[in-house]
Amino acid sequence: MTIDITDRRRRISSLEKYWPGFKLKSLLAKANPQVSRAPRRRDRPRCQAEYNTSPPSTLATRGPFHLEATVRVLQRRPSNPVDVWEHGRYLRVLALPEGLSLVEVENHGTIAEPDVRFLIRGGSASSATRLAAGGVLRRILGLDVDPRPMQLLAEAQRAFCVTALALRGMRPPRFAGLFEAFASVVPFQQLSLEAGIAIVARMVTRFSQYLEYGGRRFYAFPTAQAIGEARLVALRACGLSARKAQTLRDLARMVQSGTLTEDQLTCLSTQEAFRTLTALPGIGPWSAGLMLLRGFGRTDVFPEGDVGAERGLRALMRRGPKAPLAGVIERFGEYRGYLYFYALGGWLLSKGLIHPGAGARMTASRRLRRHASDGVQRQRERLGIHFRRKA
Repeated sequence: MTIDITDRRRRISSLEKYWPGFKLKSLLAKANPQVSRAPRRRDRPRCQAEYNTSPPSTLATRGPFHLEATVRVLQRRPSNPVDVWEHGRYLRVLALPEGLSLVEVENHGTIAEPDVRFLIRGGSASSATRLAAGGVLRRILGLDVDPRPMQLLAEAQRAFCVTALALRGMRPPRFAGLFEAFASVVPFQQLSLEAGIAIVARMVTRFSQYLEYGGRRFYAFPTAQAIGEARLVALRACGLSARKAQTLRDLARMVQSGTLTEDQLTCLSTQEAFRTLTALPGIGPWSAGLMLLRGFGRTDVFPEGDVGAERGLRALMRRGPKAPLAGVIERFGEYRGYLYFYALGGWLLSKGLIHPGAGARMTASRRLRRHASDGVQRQRERLGIHFRRKA
């Protein structure tokens, strides 16, 4: 039997006029199934809906460890759609060998004596998945980095004392993979952090897969394959310039094809890796430095020409807007990259996005008094003034 779709539309539209709850789409679908089938966009995000809650797994690390400070400097801004911090927990969708998994990380101990554990809230919760997730989380959160040498160095500096104590236990976080590092640096070239975060957020919602948990969507980071197969017009619609869109797609294809791998760069010295990165199209000294610091954990690198980091560093040191910083940066030697995180962490502290550890203010006051008394004593010695204690 042949159904006249046009006639049915006309009759049903009259019903809709007097019957608000009447749905044209559902009835038309029975007559012609193609009516209700929306065309699937090539770059449309897909959902994996498998929900499990794994038993808690431990992420062993030595104290001090400040989970909130580490995640906040990883995010850069709270609007980051991939790295989520809420209610004292870190939430992130990881792309693992068995598919997507939503992990939740929480410190059940203290900053001084951490007891860091993670659960898998969505996706596969097999033992292999938990093992893989633990390895990725250790990388992202810098759990294998010893924070004590840098902490002692920063606390010895009067200008950094208060901030260093408030951020005590912060680790240098890293991006989860090589392409994520590229895609978290290129969009930020010559832009503010807020503008770069907004561009990456649009890329995530357009090109990423996601998991649904608790009535919300949690997005994974876009894969190299997804960006490598994307049209340039789709990338530009996210806010990328024509040059950045071309650069990012070329880098995605290099990573996807294996032409450029993380292992190739990991085995190089910092100077050699820097030269290799700056030889890539669209990667200059600032991008290469930030890639090495945040993608490879090379804390001996301070991103050259990072206006935001330099501004934050001057604010910490209470210096003028044009005060030179080269001497300060060089003074920190192989730990100069931590200055970038202290500058960012100091700004986040000022906005109330990081909460100082318990007792940080009191300890800072004692340290400042000690710095002051040491300074007075050095001045007295320089002037040849000596006081004799009363018997």
